[in-house]
Amino acid sequence: MNKEERSLHLLVIEDNSGDLLLIEDFLFEKVRNPYIQEAKSFREAKKSLEDKENAFDAILLDLSLPDKSGQSLLDEILPLAHPIPVIVLTGYSDIEFGIKSLSIGIADYLLKDELTATSLYKSIVYSIERKEISSNLKDSEKRYKDLFHLSPQPMWVYDIKTWAFLDVNQSAVSHYGYSKEEFLSMTIFEIRQSEEIEELKERIKKVRNLKHKSSKGVFNHRKKNGEIIQVDVQSNIIEFQGIKAELVLANDITERMNYIREVEDRNARLQEIAWIQSHVVRAPLARLMGLVNAVSESTEEDKDRQKLNQLIIKSANELDDIIKDIAYKADKITLTEEDKK
Repeated sequence: MNKEERSLHLLVIEDNSGDLLLIEDFLFEKVRNPYIQEAKSFREAKKSLEDKENAFDAILLDLSLPDKSGQSLLDEILPLAHPIPVIVLTGYSDIEFGIKSLSIGIADYLLKDELTATSLYKSIVYSIERKEISSNLKDSEKRYKDLFHLSPQPMWVYDIKTWAFLDVNQSAVSHYGYSKEEFLSMTIFEIRQSEEIEELKERIKKVRNLKHKSSKGVFNHRKKNGEIIQVDVQSNIIEFQGIKAELVLANDITERMNYIREVEDRNARLQEIAWIQSHVVRAPLARLMGLVNAVSESTEEDKDRQKLNQLIIKSANELDDIIKDIAYKADKITLTEEDKK
């Protein structure tokens, strides 16, 4: 017969010697070397549970003890036992009380007359596993809350049916200017420009029809002070406190987009300068070269030579103006250390 390999540490709270012996026999039948600690009263059980050196895997509890029983016993034992699973063993078939005891935190409710080694073993093992799963869920929830609330980027959760904010982190409060209470009284449309709301609804509807759990994009958001910012949004469908919701991470990229537009503007002006250099400068330069050749080869009278000189000077001045304009535009484009800050 296969036995549980773990050496389970169990507290059995039972004042009936016959029932205690039966429980121990069942445990030794299914568990290899179980460590069983006995308590025959609530007082003894309390002492064992308050001893920090004890680390029980589960507690088997008889509901009728000499110094306490029934509901009052559960009210006292559960806070002391938490988070150790408590399995009630009773000789009374009170279904209503059994259901109630499960609702207030009892791991299982077993009748002594129907108890077998297998049913007791399964109850203990399942109760321990449920406790571990519950503990893991709580750890996971804590990690999520830490990630959410300690994130340096604005994050929020909203109800995908009502569009209402369900939770926001401190970064969102600081960046957008609304208090947490204000956020929780708003819908996601109230941080959007009115002309974009219908487009947003259609986009979200399309994403959900495709059954995508995540989405991303760049959108305009409005802060409380009216400032419009560009935001890179990434979102994912989650379940939040039993509600189907969407978790949103919002990264403000306004400064980055402004910088990109500034670079594009500078590039456009550089292209303009390049065109000027390759086209506009060539015309007066070609004329100058032609005039210089004409002067050098001319046999005309001084009057005509003077006219040629005037044309040369005019072309030279025109070229000088163009070069100055190029220098001015190039100077405007050059990034100074102050621009980069």
